[in-house]
Amino acid sequence: MKMRCALLLAAGLLLLAHDPARAVKGCLDCHLPKEFSGKIVHKPVAKGQCTQCHSPHVAKFKGLLQKQGGDLCYSCHKEAKKSFSQGVQHQPVQEGQCLTCHSAHASEQKGLLNRPIAESCFGCHESLAKKEYPRQHKPFAEGNCVACHQPHQADNYQLLKDDGDALCLGCHRQPQELAGHQGFPGQAGGCLSCHNPHGGTAQGLIRANLHAPFQEGCASCHNNKEVRGSALCLSCHGEVWEQMLAPHSHLLAGDDFCVTCHSPHASDTVGLLKAPYEQLCRSCHTDTFDRNRRSLHSHPQTEKCTDCHEPHGSQRLVMLNGDGNAICSRCHETQGEFSHPVGSEIVDHRTSRGMNCLTCHDPMGTEYRYHLKLSGKKALCVQCHRSY
Repeated sequence: MKMRCALLLAAGLLLLAHDPARAVKGCLDCHLPKEFSGKIVHKPVAKGQCTQCHSPHVAKFKGLLQKQGGDLCYSCHKEAKKSFSQGVQHQPVQEGQCLTCHSAHASEQKGLLNRPIAESCFGCHESLAKKEYPRQHKPFAEGNCVACHQPHQADNYQLLKDDGDALCLGCHRQPQELAGHQGFPGQAGGCLSCHNPHGGTAQGLIRANLHAPFQEGCASCHNNKEVRGSALCLSCHGEVWEQMLAPHSHLLAGDDFCVTCHSPHASDTVGLLKAPYEQLCRSCHTDTFDRNRRSLHSHPQTEKCTDCHEPHGSQRLVMLNGDGNAICSRCHETQGEFSHPVGSEIVDHRTSRGMNCLTCHDPMGTEYRYHLKLSGKKALCVQCHRSY
């Protein structure tokens, strides 16, 4: 009897494989045809090859899928997998969540998008969707996000198609030729240090917060032939120089380290930052952000990195703005009342430093519960308690 059932099952599967018309007819006995029709139809659906993606009887995955997520898509789109694995990947691509943006069966949108491109982008990038700019950059106003951004992967975190200046000048002429840019020093550079690429309130999409010297004119900085680069910045911001002389600092090589993070002209953020904290910090600390995202136990994101770190310099490791206990207890208010002994008198023999929360926990993400650096069952404890 079992042998007969197995033979019938095998025969059925062969029939489905060699007669897709019969296969799709069997599927459509239950599934509505309108779910598989549209201006653009996925190739296996158009050919009636339902079993290319679905098992007709039983499967490990929801929807009777043969594989899950990107693994299923890449079983056909092998070149896409190779291409998308290079450079910086868009998060849904990295996680194999192709259906975040694409429809599996049919769509009215090119590329089997499950909705217009801007709606798809704003589904995740909600902060941009909520921005009501009185003046909008034409591609943004038209919902044409892919005019500037790659949807799958690129060589930069913002998934831009090209370097910012090259991208701008692909549509806009050299600034010397445009009204309002007379006397622009040299070739175009740093377009985004003045202009918001999506929109704004001022004419020319000038960013909201202007650097005082820039607001008054270019001469005070650009005509100064004696002092240039970061030395020019620090001639006004002396307190920042004192911070950057700390043992742990953001003092970078070169003469223009200030403009690594700050715009010398205009910004939409406080402190004339070139971008919001997460985006700005990620541009250098990519590995740290990726580790936090990939870790089994990741600390929830704070509002900004400076909740815990000093932006310019600190006397403490990793530029913390307080000792480990003080920083953690800002949110974890009960810690210290019932925890492992900590403080300057409890010395970690490995470092000769007083123990604090960061002796055992790594807030940037680990594979162990409570963000422990090692397993709390034994491996972590015996680092100090060797007799056990």
